[in-house]
Amino acid sequence: MKYTQLGRTGLKVSRLVLGTMNFGPQTDEPTSHGILDAALDAGLNFVDTANVYGWGENKGRTEEIIGTWFAQGGGRREKTVLATKVYASMSREGDTWPNEDRLSALNIRRAVEASLKRLRTDYIDLYQFHHIDRRTPFEEIWQAVDVLIRQGKILYAGSSNFPGYKIAQANETAARRGMVGLVSEQCLYNLAERRAEMEVVPAAREYGLGVIPWSPLHGGLLGGVIRKEVEGGRRAEGRSADALANSSVRAQVQAYEDLLDKHGLEPGETALAWLLTRPGVTGPIVGPRTAGQLESALRALELELGEEVLAGLDEIFPGPGPSPEAFAW
Repeated sequence: MKYTQLGRTGLKVSRLVLGTMNFGPQTDEPTSHGILDAALDAGLNFVDTANVYGWGENKGRTEEIIGTWFAQGGGRREKTVLATKVYASMSREGDTWPNEDRLSALNIRRAVEASLKRLRTDYIDLYQFHHIDRRTPFEEIWQAVDVLIRQGKILYAGSSNFPGYKIAQANETAARRGMVGLVSEQCLYNLAERRAEMEVVPAAREYGLGVIPWSPLHGGLLGGVIRKEVEGGRRAEGRSADALANSSVRAQVQAYEDLLDKHGLEPGETALAWLLTRPGVTGPIVGPRTAGQLESALRALELELGEEVLAGLDEIFPGPGPSPEAFAW
């Protein structure tokens, strides 16, 4: 397993992050535990979740599944770098009261206590703000985080889905308080969606944040969807099907799969391996529903992409270019 440091911290994490969004809604508890064990056995020590995962009436279920896995002992908690998130309301639809969502000091305090109980642990390694909160000043957010760090309930804070200017605001405010500030940003970033390269990734690198891309296969679009249609008659579903209905997108994905066929590469593994070549990236989040999907993701760590392949990928999926030069016309 390949490891790196999480941003400017001293924390060593695996170059892949195990996402758990499917645990509960699509993957039952025994299978989820099996995936977690297989990941840990392979050296993958970075596990990402969120308090809201489980969704709908089952919000919090994913954290509970991780908690019952930790409760089995065997050093599972000690070997794991655990990340979870706060923002959305945990109340059932129609039952929401004020201060039960977002990033107020009150909700952060309540949310941490609830996550710790579900996760069956006494601390969270990386506590992430799931979205920006335009109503709550960063002074209040950092005051709440400071208390939690002093109590030993969280070690570091990170962001998710933050634009570049909010990363700057957050860390400038933290610096004035003498705090470390954000140490990571979890953002939408993949071959087909590279807008993060304009402002988010540069801001993260400037402030020493690790970049944790989510949806590295762009909702399955980069996982060989056209090949699967041809070979197994499996039609794309959901967002992938909607995207492929656009003829220009379909042509782009076909060119991608043709390039990889030429070089004997698997689409999903290549999309992950490409992200691992990007400056500032700590590791992409993989969300396996089965043990087989985890094995495929792990193979990406050993995949070396040659210059010809990288150039071909850039030609098919050109990035936006640096800011502000990319805005010129």
